[in-house]
Amino acid sequence: MTIQQWLMIAVFITTFVGLLKYQQVPERIFSITVLVCLALSFVSVDDILSNAVNPGLVTLILLVLCSFSFERTSILRRLSNSVFSGSKIRSMLRLFIGTAFASALMSNTAVVATLINSVKSNKLINAGKLLLPLSYAAILGGTLTLVGTSTNLIVNSLLLEQGATGFSFFDFTAIGGVALVFCLMIVVLRARTLPDLLQSDLSTQDYLLEAEVSTDSKLIGKSVEENGLRNLDALFLVEIVRRGRLISPVTPEENLQAADKLIFSGDISKVLTLQQFDGLTLFAEQDDLLRNNLTEVLIKNDSAIAGKTLKKAGFRARFDAAVVAVRREGCALSGKLGDIVLQSGDFLVLAVGQDFSSRTNLSKNFFILSGHQAVNMLNGWRDYGTIWGFILAIGVSVITPVSLLSCLFIYVAALIFSGALTVNEIKRRFPLEIWMIVLGALTLATAVENTGLVGVIADSIEKLLNGSSPYLAFVAIFVLTLLLTELITNSAAAALIFPIAYNIALGLGVDPIPFVMAVAFAASGSFISPYGYQTNIMVYNAGNYQLADFVKFGLPISIIYSTTVLLMIPLVFPF
Repeated sequence: MTIQQWLMIAVFITTFVGLLKYQQVPERIFSITVLVCLALSFVSVDDILSNAVNPGLVTLILLVLCSFSFERTSILRRLSNSVFSGSKIRSMLRLFIGTAFASALMSNTAVVATLINSVKSNKLINAGKLLLPLSYAAILGGTLTLVGTSTNLIVNSLLLEQGATGFSFFDFTAIGGVALVFCLMIVVLRARTLPDLLQSDLSTQDYLLEAEVSTDSKLIGKSVEENGLRNLDALFLVEIVRRGRLISPVTPEENLQAADKLIFSGDISKVLTLQQFDGLTLFAEQDDLLRNNLTEVLIKNDSAIAGKTLKKAGFRARFDAAVVAVRREGCALSGKLGDIVLQSGDFLVLAVGQDFSSRTNLSKNFFILSGHQAVNMLNGWRDYGTIWGFILAIGVSVITPVSLLSCLFIYVAALIFSGALTVNEIKRRFPLEIWMIVLGALTLATAVENTGLVGVIADSIEKLLNGSSPYLAFVAIFVLTLLLTELITNSAAAALIFPIAYNIALGLGVDPIPFVMAVAFAASGSFISPYGYQTNIMVYNAGNYQLADFVKFGLPISIIYSTTVLLMIPLVFPF
């Protein structure tokens, strides 16, 4: 092997280690990889520019842009409202099948976020039996189509870069459909083994509220018990923040002082009870917003305020809203609201101003769960036009020679022309992170090919197997990708393993498509770890599950899924 090839191996291993260590910023790791490959002359500027406009990558970006409008249609709300009726089995099947098919066409994160509240508030089936299966149904649904998950589109981009014909819309459907049927059967049969979500967990008692004692308050100098703050209806005084010092637990004898920050935990609907106390000002009242105009929101994973404190987020300026309370399921919050670092998946109760509904940055940062609904939600002909336009675009790409990329260009243009999608929204929400990850993966694959490492890998695998069945290598690729998916992001796992899988197939002299399919399906098969997939994290918190619940419930699902996929892929795409 040459020095270049050894250096290329070092770059590949370093990229892998970086993705393991810095899982939250894979786009930065891949960006550094691109720069290193360019500095070492493994790729040229022309290679990078060519990868940046790869047809598969452009298709992925256009689909993400389409999803901005799709999230604002009524389709998910209708699904949410029609699930729970009749028998328990029928309700479960409606929920899981509806989730799966919705996830085949749109962001499964949006699907799960929309349905979580309906699942938790239903009176027919305990939410603990449904939330984890809800995530699994969304994951399985994403494997049904080319556009069902970003993983499929990333793999398609990498395949196109090799000069091969990309996947069609329904190439994944036969395999994903069989896996969906078998896995959902196991999910329905074993759902009763999941722990119940207690009624206390279903309430809003975990919301954290903050109120400040004003300098002229009559509460000053009196104890908590004397002020009547000990036995409030559904509110509990858990902490006092006094000149930067945290007092917890709060004893009934604790005397209140001016400028004390009183931290309550409890039912957000009882927030107006605090209005009865002289000189007690809510956190939101500092911005003079009405407390009876409350809206509950869920922070999206690509929100601009994630990772920032409320003070630094500039809430009033951004959204014409102030935070009344914060809730992070599965985790107890502490301290002043203004100092809490917000995370994706956090629930906020906002006191909103008159301009809140017209702010165009709401859909980028939040899922609106209750209360005010943003005026930029689509209705009328724009609502139906967005839904049926997407179905038409997919249909034309399937039954005519017109490519999916061309159909999506026309569809996005129609969305912009109709006002269902604005240029400003595209600017704000352009999926730069996804673009950088895929560009890095494409560039890494190009570097592997340019340095001649492709031939070395192919020859080594051929000698190692020494005439053995290529099915062994196929299974090994699937298992390796599946393990990496649980350790790093699914997109990063697919991006790293693809060049290895593709070149192993070339070395064995077989069709690479089964190996590529193995990478795609394994990268979507996160059923054991709560951290392997965004929807798993969401239900992990919402359902107050333990890691053991994921392992016990998810392991059989993972085994059935893996067995089904490993048997089906060679049948649909022979070696």
